[in-house]
Formats: sequence, structure tokens, C-alpha cells
Amino acid sequence: MLQVNSISFQYPKQVSTLKNINFSLQAGEHLCVMGESGCGKSTLLKIIYGLLDVNEGTLFWNETQILGPAYHLVPGMDFFKYVAQDFDLMPYTSVSENIAKFLSRFYPEEAQKRTQELLEVIEMTEFSNTKVKNLSGGQQQRVAIARALAKEPELLLLDEPFSQIDNFKKNSLRRKLFTYLKEKNITCIVATHDGNDALSFADKMMVIRDHQVIALDTPSNLYKNPKEKYIASLFDDVNEITANGVKQLFFPHQIQVVDNSDIKAIVIKSYFKGFYWLIEAEYNSQLIFFTHHSFLDRKKTVSLLFNSKTV
Repeated sequence: MLQVNSISFQYPKQVSTLKNINFSLQAGEHLCVMGESGCGKSTLLKIIYGLLDVNEGTLFWNETQILGPAYHLVPGMDFFKYVAQDFDLMPYTSVSENIAKFLSRFYPEEAQKRTQELLEVIEMTEFSNTKVKNLSGGQQQRVAIARALAKEPELLLLDEPFSQIDNFKKNSLRRKLFTYLKEKNITCIVATHDGNDALSFADKMMVIRDHQVIALDTPSNLYKNPKEKYIASLFDDVNEITANGVKQLFFPHQIQVVDNSDIKAIVIKSYFKGFYWLIEAEYNSQLIFFTHHSFLDRKKTVSLLFNSKTV
């Protein structure tokens, strides 16, 4: 189990980067850490891996205290793996050689079997003998993930792991990777700005703002009951609408066009999204967004229904 106890961290000559962070994870649980750029997501992963020394607080993996470079000549915990945004691969060797780098050479058949297994997880079997320097950024990112998994770490730390991967590959890779981690009971923490990384695959979601945790719950609860606009906006466009002096949050799909109502809006623009249209409109002198099954003409007046129960 990972236990993070009231940790705070500050880079030299800077304001605090993280303040009083508390959480725990059981073996095999997946945590998604979300927040805007600069909030401290990447720093938190580095602290957990043991690359930075905290100013306050303690961290434990089971009974082992996680300590940073002030205590270890070679920082980083042996039973963790950390995939940063710079992949640190060996460019002039093949994909297979990069994955097998940390596997035992005394058992070549097992190493080869393990390498093939991970090539299938990252969907790069056909690139097995390709030199890393000839791969795209997204392909290199996938190799870095596979290499981190080679020795089955107890905890995997991923910093924006799908940021350079094409959308048509991203969804499939997410499914395969997180299914694999669950099967192997590998604990995982993902720092990301993409709500899709959290909604389908995380057991817990942590939201950081102004260097502090402002929410820690299941993705489902945070999506259905966001306490503030900042949290809701991590998942989708969100409307903050004031009615009768009360502010309420609505995702676009929670606002419906109806035949008649007291709520009127004027269409500004329609954006094609595939199986629906995202409509930008003006309501009570503010911009709102809602979904509709078809294109709506500019300046058209429509009647709306706000329905918070359609999440």
C-alpha cells in the first residue's frame, strides 16, 4: 500500500509547489491525478518515485519509507517505475532491445517471451526490430511504457502517458494497458490533463489546484456531482448558469432543445461533432454550450430545458 502523509514541497527560490498532500492507495488500485499545467502533478510523481526530497511529511510503500536523493546515492525506488515525458530510451537499438534492457540475460527464452507480451500490449509487434530513433514520438512513448513494465513494478507512475499518441491508437492502448495492469495487480498513478484517462480506467481521481488537493473521489462521483466549475471543466465544456440567484453547473448534454419553455437562447454557431452538434448560444448575456441532434441556424431563437439528471 502507498501512504502519502501530509507532504509539502517547494523548489528553491519558488513558492510552494505542493501543500499538505494526503492520500493512500491499495495494491492494484489506479489513481488519476488531474489539474491545470503547473499545479504540481509531475512534481508529485517525482516525489513518490524518490527523485525529490519533501520539505514536510512522509511517504511509505508498505513498511518501506520512500526517501529522496538526500538519502540515496542513486535516487528512485527499485520496485517502482516512472515514465516521464522525456522517454530516456536507447535511440540506436531496437524496440525489443529497449524493452528487454532490464531483463535477465541468464534466461533468454523468458526475456523474449516477456518482450513479445509487452509488444502486444503496446501494439508494436511489427516494430520489434526497428531502431528507436526511427520511431515517431508517440511510438517512442509506447516503448517507454513497455520498458517500464518489463520487470513488473509494484507501482507504475505515468506522466501524461498518451500525450503524443494518435487518437485512433490512444483508445485501444488505454484499454490494453489498464487491463494488463489490473491483471498483474500493478498499482498505477497517472498524471494527466485528459479526463478520458480517468473516467474509464481510474479507481480514484485526485484534482489539484493552487498546489493543493481540492477533490479526491471516484471519477464517477466527481463527474456526476462536481463541487465547482474547475472540477467539471476537467471532463468537458461546462456551463455555469445563474437562475433565481443560484449558480448551477451543466454539461452541454444536460441542456436540451424543447418545443417551448421560458428559457430562450439565440444560436451563435453550430460545431459538427460526428453523431451530434455542439451549439454555442447566448442566454441572459452569457455564452452557453449545449448538444443537439442537428445543425441550428445562426441567430435562431430556441427554447431550452436545463436537466441536471441527464448525466
